[in-house]
Amino acid sequence: MRSPLSEYLVICDMDNTLLTAKEGLPPCNRTVIRLFTELGGRFTVATGRPPASIRAAMQGIELSAPAISCNGALLYDLSRGTVLYRATLDRAQAAAAIADILPKFPRLGVEVMAGNGEMYVLQANEYTHAHQVDEQLGSIACPIECVPDGWVKVVFAADPETIRKLGQYAKTRYYGRDNYFLPTNSIYLEIMPVGVSKATGMHTLCDLMGLPTKQTIVIGDYYNDLELMRQAGYAVAVANAPAEVKASADTVTTCTCTEGAVGEYLYQLIRSKTDL
Repeated sequence: MRSPLSEYLVICDMDNTLLTAKEGLPPCNRTVIRLFTELGGRFTVATGRPPASIRAAMQGIELSAPAISCNGALLYDLSRGTVLYRATLDRAQAAAAIADILPKFPRLGVEVMAGNGEMYVLQANEYTHAHQVDEQLGSIACPIECVPDGWVKVVFAADPETIRKLGQYAKTRYYGRDNYFLPTNSIYLEIMPVGVSKATGMHTLCDLMGLPTKQTIVIGDYYNDLELMRQAGYAVAVANAPAEVKASADTVTTCTCTEGAVGEYLYQLIRSKTDL
């Protein structure tokens, strides 16, 4: 008999929703995700992380649908190691932005993710180092001309005040119409391909799976999750989310990320749809 949970696809943000880079995946989340998928539920992630970092962070938990990776620029089937969809930046426009920005913000860290999310570090700082260590990312340090084609995003990394000022500066500049700036964390500002986001990744994934978006449940914590949450069938915010994110959700968890917010919601969903 078909499980009542199988009609749902749960799409979960990773950092500060499902797990934290420092503390990893809460045991509660690990246990309940496995129970949810064993009972027929479908679970995947939507994240800025590349596929290799997703695999390392999930610590052996198998996703039951392809991952929305690099903020929607890659759809990646971790079980098969295959790219199902890739969107790329206009390299010339992104390079022009980097060339303009770096002299004005000389202490920025700059990373380019290309191909399947491989990381190329154009300029290192303590934030790019922490990014690599915390997310278990390999990297290649090289000048911009040595980065291969197929850029999926650029990441600027610095302290929150510098990133705030950079965001304000970027709004005053024009580098072309094919890329846009996306704040993804207080310490990161990214360049993404226009028309690409976690939300577009969800729509592409649903099309590939033949699943109506009304059967999606999104769990998130930050402003870059808002579009995804608003376009999903049902939206959940974790307790540590900002007020604007909570206001856009259909429900808010009692637990924070580190307390097991995702496990809390999934167990409530299991209880509501099964006899457990």
